[in-house]
Amino acid sequence: MTRRRPVAHRHHSEMPGCSHLDQIAITALPPQIAGCEDCLATGSRWVHLRMCLTCGKIGCCDSSPNRHARKHAAADDHPLVRSAEPGEDWSYCFVDDVAFVLGGVPR
Repeated sequence: MTRRRPVAHRHHSEMPGCSHLDQIAITALPPQIAGCEDCLATGSRWVHLRMCLTCGKIGCCDSSPNRHARKHAAADDHPLVRSAEPGEDWSYCFVDDVAFVLGGVPR
């Protein structure tokens, strides 16, 4: 079976693109997500969850007190996340500050 690379689809043709798409290694969410890995370890709370598209780490969003997804992106040089919220299929690059939808990625 051949693995197809996801393609980023932007909704506006003049929007800048993401220059880090080559770092995408994982696109599918795990079947069960307990919560933000770092918040669970420290007993903290989170608002929404994000998944690193490079390593699959689950972290909390920028609206959460600890912003673990962004901290992981900076510390590990993994700039791409996707929403880990049910029914959402958008992704985001912290470095290029651009949101996008990857084609062919399950919700």
